Amino acid sequence: MQHRTVGVLMTRGVVQVRPQTPFKEIVKTLTENDVTAVPVVDATGRPMGVVSEADLLRKSAGHADPSGRTPIPHLEAWERAKAEGARAEELMSAPAVCARAEWTVVEAARLMEVQNVKRLPVVDEADKLVGIVSRGDLLRVFLRKDEAIREEITQDLLHRALGLAPSGVTVEVRDGQVTLSGTVRDRSLIPLIERLCRSVDGVVSVSQHLAYETDDTRSAVFGT
Repeated sequence: MQHRTVGVLMTRGVVQVRPQTPFKEIVKTLTENDVTAVPVVDATGRPMGVVSEADLLRKSAGHADPSGRTPIPHLEAWERAKAEGARAEELMSAPAVCARAEWTVVEAARLMEVQNVKRLPVVDEADKLVGIVSRGDLLRVFLRKDEAIREEITQDLLHRALGLAPSGVTVEVRDGQVTLSGTVRDRSLIPLIERLCRSVDGVVSVSQHLAYETDDTRSAVFGT
């Protein structure tokens, strides 16, 4: 199976700022390029962190409301430091959480989830910035056409990888939802087929109505 990688989905020619870039220049960069965050890179092109709209808005959040209606929020020490920051290196979220171009969508999505970030700078073997990948970029795999998904499951997965006859299992795909029907030789193949189908790029869900000729799972349990 061919999985689309971060390198295929990422944005190249990344808008970026340097550690000494001042607050207003960062705001201008975000606005002019219609982005919500930018990597902060050092002199060698290595990401140090990411500064986002949320980082910049801490400055406004830390100010008193002129009307007196909204109390000043309680800020932790690190939040106060950011609210008082004037340059990218003082405002950014660091260290930068980065991905590699050869990673799969699953690897990148898991890191985003664990680190609770919306985007990942992408670096090469020398840890230099080569792109950036966002949640929206990763979601593009679900725009894959149903026929392409069905073809990959039928030919690459069922026929080539598992050696099943094309007539044995019928694959239907609608809006990324896969339905499997037919008969396989061994019962143990059913969860394997289902798991492999779920790993195909663009698959939203898998439901199966597969029968089997031999219950090889009972033989394994009883050691016969």
